[in-house]
Amino acid sequence: MSTIGIIGAGAIGSAFAKALANQGIAAVIANSRGAESLADLVRELGPSIKAGTREEAAAQDIVLVAVNWSRLPEALDGLPDFGGRIVIDANNPIEAPLFKPAELSGRLSSEAFTDLVPGARVVKAFNHLQPHLVSGDPKAEGGRRVLLYSGDDAHAKAQVGGLIEQLGFFGIDLGALSVGGSLVQFPGGPLPALNLVKFG
Repeated sequence: MSTIGIIGAGAIGSAFAKALANQGIAAVIANSRGAESLADLVRELGPSIKAGTREEAAAQDIVLVAVNWSRLPEALDGLPDFGGRIVIDANNPIEAPLFKPAELSGRLSSEAFTDLVPGARVVKAFNHLQPHLVSGDPKAEGGRRVLLYSGDDAHAKAQVGGLIEQLGFFGIDLGALSVGGSLVQFPGGPLPALNLVKFG
């Protein structure tokens, strides 16, 4: 089974960690302040989630990155080439408190993100749902809550789709990053915060 790392322990990173913990799936979570600062979070999440260094989290088979947009370059700077491993882009190009869209010069945020993770097979996922829905019960209103994902590597997408299923959600593949990335990008895309449920 693939090992999982999480870079970023804010709302999205913590919600993803809780979704994993709910299923007893092991992961290493890291932030910019060091493992000691995550002691309360990992205690709350339980034994399957461990705090580690950024390098430890980045060395796993599947690495979810969820960091404030302006801090992404610093958070990823100096990490070794990902060597074909999967990196999940769970970021949105916007930040509190102003919620002003980042300047992307006409590019998709996932394209800009891909430049920061050399050698990675990037899959966009876990950014479009509000964090409390990611960490909550995926069984909703008699169905399964939907998680959208996209990417340019079929095998990487299949692995992320399998993880989404393992977490109890219903995954929908939106196709290539150029298509899916634009649909779920916040702000700008039509699908962020859309809480869909699959019945049957």
